[in-house]
Formats: sequence, C-alpha cells, structure tokens
Amino acid sequence: MDENLRTQLETYLTHLDGLIRRGRQVLETLASEPSSPAAMASTRAWQEDCGVTINQLSGGSKSHWLARAFSEGFLMRSTNGQAVTGAAPTEIVKRLIGVLEQAVTSLSAMEIGAEVSADATTSSTAASSSALSAAPAPRRFEFVHNAELKPVLEQAYTDSRRALEQQEYELALRTSCGILEAIVTDALEHKGQNALAGADAPAGKIGDWPFQTRLAVAESTGLIRSGCARLPAAARTYRDHTDTPSENGAEANISERDARVAGQVLHVVMRDLDPGR
Repeated sequence: MDENLRTQLETYLTHLDGLIRRGRQVLETLASEPSSPAAMASTRAWQEDCGVTINQLSGGSKSHWLARAFSEGFLMRSTNGQAVTGAAPTEIVKRLIGVLEQAVTSLSAMEIGAEVSADATTSSTAASSSALSAAPAPRRFEFVHNAELKPVLEQAYTDSRRALEQQEYELALRTSCGILEAIVTDALEHKGQNALAGADAPAGKIGDWPFQTRLAVAESTGLIRSGCARLPAAARTYRDHTDTPSENGAEANISERDARVAGQVLHVVMRDLDPGR
C-alpha cells in the first residue's frame, strides 16, 4: 500500500479511537444523569462529530454502507422491520459506537491490504479512498529542532511502517517508541532545563531520564497532551526488550494491536509538537 495512504488511514484510526472513547464517556454520563441538559448537549456534539467523520469516510455518499449504518443507528424498528420512531438516547449512543467500531475494522483491513469488509462493494471502497485522499498529508519531522536528527527519524519512520506491514510487531513497536522518545526529548531540550524546573523535572541530563519520565514532564509542561495514556505496557517498557532476542527469532509478547496503538500515539504526539500542521 502507498505510504501516503497508509498514513492517512492511521490518522483516521486515531480519530475514530478518540470518538469511541468519547462515546463511552457520553454513555456513562447519560446512564447517571439521563435528564441533564449538559449531558444531552454533550451527546449532540459527539453525534455531530461522528456524523462529520462518517460523511468523510463515506465520500459524502448516503448510499455508502457506513453512512447507512450511521443513519439506521437513530431508528427504532417495529416487529415487521419498519422504522417507526427514534430510539432512546443511550441506545443510539451504543449503536453509533458500534458503527465507529465497524469503521475501525474496515480501515484496519484496508491498512493491511485486505478487503474493506465482506459487504463493501467496489464503489464504496472507491468512495472511502476518495474521502481519504482529502486527509492530512503524511507526518514528517520539520518541527524537530535538531537538524541532524531529522533524516534519522525519517528513515526510522519508514522502517516502522515496513515492519508493521511485514508483521514484525516487536520491531514496529520498538521503532515507533524510539521515534516518540526522540521527538519528545528534542522538544524538552529545546524548551530548556530551567523552564522545566517547575514541572517536578528530575535532576540530570534530559537524555538520561527514563522514557516515562520524559513523557510525564512533556505533558505537565504542555508540550504534549494526554495521548500517551494510550500507550500499552509493552511500549512503556520497550527499552527493556531491546537487547533481549525473541525465542526462535519470533516476535515475543508483542501483539499487532500493541504495535498499531504505539504508532497511533506517535502520530498524536507529532501533531501536538507541530500544531500548525
């Protein structure tokens, strides 16, 4: 798959993941405060954001399977299958979360070169590809302050995508985390150790701090947001596995999901460090 399209897919996957998490929060709020005006306003705002994303992914086509699934999420059907009235707010939220999860499944299948889904036609696939063509351009490293680091990161980025495509998940995760650590360290060093003193930053060189400490300080100083909270345990301790060969050359204890989430978090942090992109 073309690298440009792959990056666009990952951008959408990250966005969809955020919408799903918001949807679950909305569901919890509705369950505890079903009549709250604030809860209803939050629900409507989330539904509108979902609608915008679904419209982009379906290429603006109401006949696209994803657009149809989204519309049907608002309907309650009679025993003969006909739509009769609107469903309850909590039921709508559950259904829309399910639609978003279907979109994640379809895009993930596209990313690994499989069919979009069993019931997606050639025209709907083309519509999705058309919508994805309007997604942001591939993430690069112009925002990195250390000029010598930029070409190294560019190559590492390519290597991480190739490793993921070849199902070398341990290598993909380590490489994504290495890039993440490098760009966060670069941002911290550019900010300066004096400016970090008020963020409970430890003593010593920034490059000597543990990986998780660098992430925590970068977040507490506002350099990045809270995207790193999604990092799986294997990513947080990735350095512990760097020098440990996998048994029989196999990828050890690193799932495809872990590798993909690490890559998605990397993209989120890149966006944080270069908000003008």
